[in-house]
Amino acid sequence: MSDSTRGEPRGRGLFGDCRPPVGGPPGDIWDALDQLRGAFKNKTTPRASRGDVRAAVLSLLTERSMHGYQIIHEIDQRSGGSWKPSPGSVYPTLQLLADEGLIRAEAEGGRKTYSLTEEGREAAAAADQWPAQWHGSDHRGHSVRSLSKAGMELAQAAAQVGRSGSPEQIHQAEQEIDQVRRKLYSILAQD
Repeated sequence: MSDSTRGEPRGRGLFGDCRPPVGGPPGDIWDALDQLRGAFKNKTTPRASRGDVRAAVLSLLTERSMHGYQIIHEIDQRSGGSWKPSPGSVYPTLQLLADEGLIRAEAEGGRKTYSLTEEGREAAAAADQWPAQWHGSDHRGHSVRSLSKAGMELAQAAAQVGRSGSPEQIHQAEQEIDQVRRKLYSILAQD
């Protein structure tokens, strides 16, 4: 996107037409919106390593036999949505565990269902429990997504005021956003 402080047109962005209206807010508000959008755009939860997928699969299969998508769904559910491994990480892990003799696959209803072997049960018992980030009691991933959504909604509202508000409304919105920013920093300052 171009620099709105130089009066150059801006392209279509996440919030639609991001060109400042004639006589609209100064470029600073558009730059702030871009910065806010960038802070939340393309944020993902931390990816777990392959070893973490392995531990999760072993732990889940101690409870019951499952097929691959059930494993993915269970990890997603138990982590409160903060981690959902891709099929590209789960299925190779399942194959590796089968090659090591820790699990076996059986065709059931047109799907491969995986279960632990005796060696797999021993390996699962010897492994540490799931890291806290995977437990349903840790909803940090959900909280971050909720905060991100709230920030995006604020940015959308600010963009709308910038597009269609009067100069007085735009000034009032800038003051409100400044107050919100200060309040957010004060939250971090609390013990």
